[in-house]
Amino acid sequence: MRRWAASLFLILLVAFIVPGVWGQSRIDCSALNSRILRRAVRYCVMLPPEYDSAGAAHTRYPVLYFLHGLGENEQTLFQSGGWNLIQDLRQQHKIGDFLVVAPDGWDSFFINSADGKVRYSDFFLREFIPYIEGKYRVRRERSERAISGVSMGGYGALRFAFAYPEMFSSVSAQSAALITASPRDLDAALRSGAPLGRLMGKVFGNPIDVAHWQANDPFVLARRNKNRLKTVSIYFNCGASDEYGFEKGAMALDRQLTAERVKHEFHLYPGNHGLEYFLSHLDETLEFHWRAFKGKN
Repeated sequence: MRRWAASLFLILLVAFIVPGVWGQSRIDCSALNSRILRRAVRYCVMLPPEYDSAGAAHTRYPVLYFLHGLGENEQTLFQSGGWNLIQDLRQQHKIGDFLVVAPDGWDSFFINSADGKVRYSDFFLREFIPYIEGKYRVRRERSERAISGVSMGGYGALRFAFAYPEMFSSVSAQSAALITASPRDLDAALRSGAPLGRLMGKVFGNPIDVAHWQANDPFVLARRNKNRLKTVSIYFNCGASDEYGFEKGAMALDRQLTAERVKHEFHLYPGNHGLEYFLSHLDETLEFHWRAFKGKN
């Protein structure tokens, strides 16, 4: 009788506890040796809970590329609370299964530098996406490929989607580094020796290369490709007390897209540029992308 009771306990343990463990997502981190950048680029991928199961061996998933903020890296999203939040959303059936792919972008703004020494955009489009689509079981249709980012990465996400709307079906950005200052104003910051000015000079030229700036400016790209953007699901938000004043850029983009009749979703929330603000609205961005994958935006 005791042996039977012990067996029953083990059965219950397997039935109720182990599935909770098996149902966890997995983070796969590695590096890609880039021919274009001539260096290794680290990345992390959050795989859905069933990805490694025998029953899903032939299943392919949508993919969301996530671009980090300045001073962060490919692990920041998952180490700062994003992993738990995504896991909770899945358990609550608010989102389904898709891969979240986060590459290291250093301080590149995820674009090619003005001097051509760091060709990050070329790497991302020509090497990284094909590599991910070859290594992992992701769907390669545009409708199953999305991009998101925060701060510097928000700039990068909007720039990629607005420049290449044929590649991404949805884009989101939180506290995006949307700068409304003119290149002339930025040159003044460069001359002052301010840290932000030095960073901008490294990416956009010193003095600012106006042609390069405009070629990557989300505002210019949105205006140039406004008709093609009408097939892209667009979401962005920003804190009303953003320390860098990025709320001005977010509001300006909202006005521009509205005037050009490009459907989008924009929210100006109370908050600043910190981690707490980002995490408090990350669920909205993930649910937005899941609706886009399902064709419900």
